[in-house]
Amino acid sequence: MTTTKTYRLTAVAPDAFAETCARVLFETVKNKPDAVIGLSTGRTTGDIHRRFAALVRAHNLDVSRLTIFGLDEVTGVSRDYFGACVWMLEHECVNDLGIAPENFLMLPLTSDDWERDCDAFRAELARRGGITLLELGLGENGHIGFNQPGTPFEQRAFHGRMHDYLEARIRRETGTPDDIPLGGVTLGIADVMDAHEIMLCANGAHKKQALTDALWGPVTTDLPATALQSHPHLQI
Repeated sequence: MTTTKTYRLTAVAPDAFAETCARVLFETVKNKPDAVIGLSTGRTTGDIHRRFAALVRAHNLDVSRLTIFGLDEVTGVSRDYFGACVWMLEHECVNDLGIAPENFLMLPLTSDDWERDCDAFRAELARRGGITLLELGLGENGHIGFNQPGTPFEQRAFHGRMHDYLEARIRRETGTPDDIPLGGVTLGIADVMDAHEIMLCANGAHKKQALTDALWGPVTTDLPATALQSHPHLQI
């Protein structure tokens, strides 16, 4: 039996990419002021977040009940490191939006019990009604968050090693010696799939193959984003 896959796929010119994605975030908050929105960090999403904040300010939208959280976090670095996800989100939109500290949720940078803290983070999202909209970037190897190839689809939030190239870059930028551990903590693929809606954002020709494989290739843990094929409310 052949299954027909249906996605809300929007192709836009490069100069309209960030604005188009930002408007999805804006309309979500406009329609649901107490939304719980998950944001991803990286080269793809920074301008989206800045434009989202600009739209909110331009329309004087009330965001006092909005919850924003980060999909993942680098661990073993300080909060003021410019590569920490918390730092990026604060400087890209959270500060400009005036989000109250209690409504800005991030996985921890350090922990003496990762399983406990990951479970607590997931429980807090559930207490707030679950994830209304989750913004995802797409890695060239098909990773989403820190869910690298080989991550089981049933994986919940976890802490582990980050990709070698990312760890090497962070060590260079922070001067972190090899004997100080770095890592990554992320919502797992099962948590991602629990989001009511997902917006997958891919920008640039270098993402073309990963996007094609993610949406129309065989579903496999070798390419984590293929899990999204079974999500009922996916827009790209």
